[in-house]
Parts: sequence; structure tokens; C-alpha cells
Amino acid sequence: MLETSARLLRLLSLLQAHREWSGADLADRLGVTPRTVRRDVDRLRELGYPVNASPGTGGGYQLGVGAELPPLLLDDDEAVAVAVGLRTAAGQGIEGIGETSVRALAKLEQVLPHRLRRRVGALNAFTVPMLRAQRPDAVDPGLLSELAGLCRDTERLRFDYRDHEGASTRRSVEPHRLVCTERRWYLVAWDLDRADWRTFRADRITPRPPHGPRFTPREAPAEDLAAYVSRGVSTRAYAAQAVVRVLAPLAEAAGQISPSAGTLEAETEHTCILRTGAANLDVMVIHVMLLGLEFEVVEPRELTDAITTARDRLSRALARNGSSAAGADRTPGATSASGAAP
Repeated sequence: MLETSARLLRLLSLLQAHREWSGADLADRLGVTPRTVRRDVDRLRELGYPVNASPGTGGGYQLGVGAELPPLLLDDDEAVAVAVGLRTAAGQGIEGIGETSVRALAKLEQVLPHRLRRRVGALNAFTVPMLRAQRPDAVDPGLLSELAGLCRDTERLRFDYRDHEGASTRRSVEPHRLVCTERRWYLVAWDLDRADWRTFRADRITPRPPHGPRFTPREAPAEDLAAYVSRGVSTRAYAAQAVVRVLAPLAEAAGQISPSAGTLEAETEHTCILRTGAANLDVMVIHVMLLGLEFEVVEPRELTDAITTARDRLSRALARNGSSAAGADRTPGATSASGAAP
């Protein structure tokens, strides 16, 4: 009985992971016969889980939305509380929990009955958080849940996309993964019109359903998607690019340099390499100066020239300021720091 219960939980987990499974695929994953899969599906239905089945060679099993909440050991109020809590965590950018919250929310909302979805929607629509000011680039957790579901179900996404200048274009993509930083969410997807991988800021996406059809997932553009997105938003997107040697260990530099500011890689025990970008070299000078760490320019040479120009300009400004301060000190009747005349 214990083995059967464990298998039922494994089957339920598989059904929640993807939109549809063939009986043969489930049997292979579980190490049982298709007949056993059919019996286990019937058992899940008896327990209240709405498992739909479609016949034919292209058919399969699908976890549907139930008339009642499946027995998740949660009553209605608890289910609403969990859904609202996950939405809040996803939207507040809590370190280490945002992406997990979106995945869990996508699973939970898949099986919430309509009456509970309405309650969750009402609570979120008419609740104003006072945890912090709403950023202009904040993302609706409902949108994140929708995008995560499309990635999970391998369904095409149609949406309007607003670029940094406010211009809008209609896009059609095969969504692959959501990637989050401490400030923003990004969607990595295959752009069907451009026949290439693209990264989209989630807060600039406005879905235009209906979505679909289903697609066969492509090989990801990189093994480390977080690094891939970081390079795209911090380096490749900018006209000026640079490689800088940071005179600090990788762990120390990573504690001060955000992934959205550039990508870091270890060089030696005491140094690391930063690859970053900016609108132009003058902005790049400010960017590297604000790192708060000692550095050396690796490339381009023009960045060294820009830093030299900035240094000379600052030196002249300090010299002029020093002359003004000296002149003020010589002004008759000037007072000392204590307020008394010398």
C-alpha cells in the first residue's frame, strides 16, 4: 500500500509538471505498465483529482480544473491564503523566493476552482500593500503565473511588447524560461518572426490571447540562462562595452556588483573579470567608478583615455575650488571653524 501511495504522489507530480502526458510516457516514468497507469489515474479521480483523458494516438492524460478543490490538505480559506501569499512573495522581490513562488503559484492556480480564483482575484485587486513604493517596472504576479504556465505547457505566446522608447510591436514566441534578478523579471523565448532567441522584460509584455498551439521545445541558448540574460541586459544591449579587472576576490565583488550591472568570472584568488556595458564611454567611466572597488581597464583602450580625460577635468575642478577656498580664507573678517575672528 505504501508503494502504491508513493506512486500516486509521483504520478500527481508528473501531471502537475506538464499539461499533457501520454499513457506510455507515464508508464515509462513510473516503471509500470500502461494498465497500472490507468488504474492509478482512476484512483486519483476517486480521491477528487480531476484527471482528464483524451483518446487516440495524439491523446493523453491531463490534470484539469476541478469543480472542487482537490484534497491538498487545504480548505478553501487556506487555499486562498496560500495563493495570495505566493502572489505577494512573487511581487515583492524577496531574495531567493520570487521565482519559486511563481512556479508554485502556477501549479496552485491550475487546480483552483472558479469560486476560489474569484476570491484570490478580488483580494489582490482591492488590496494596497504598504511594504514599499510600487516601482514603475513592477510586474503583476498574475502575468508571471501566466508566463510560467506557458513555459511549462510549451504553448506559443502572442503579446504586445513595449521597448525602452515606448514603441509597441506585436510578437509571437515560444516561451522557454523566466529569469529573475533582484529588480526585474525576464522571459527567454524563441522569437518566431526573427528566428532567434530573444530576452524580453516581463513588465513590458501585454499578452494577447488566445495562446497556442503547442510546440516542441528547442535546445536552450545557454546552459546557464541566468548568465545568458545577465550578459544580454548588462553588456550586449549597450553600444559601449568593456572588460575590467576588479582587484578583489570574486565573492567580494559579487556582493557589490549586481548581475544586471555586468557578468563576473574569477581570474585569480584575488582578482576577477567584469564584462559590462553602457550607453557611451563617458557613462562607462561613471559606471566603473561607482563599483566601489579598485580596478584596471583590460579593454577597450578608449575607456582608459576617457578615464584620463575625466581625471583631468576633476583635477581642474578641484584646483579651482581650492583657489576659491584660499581666496575666501584671505577675505577680511573671515571666521574660523569655531566662529571667532582670527
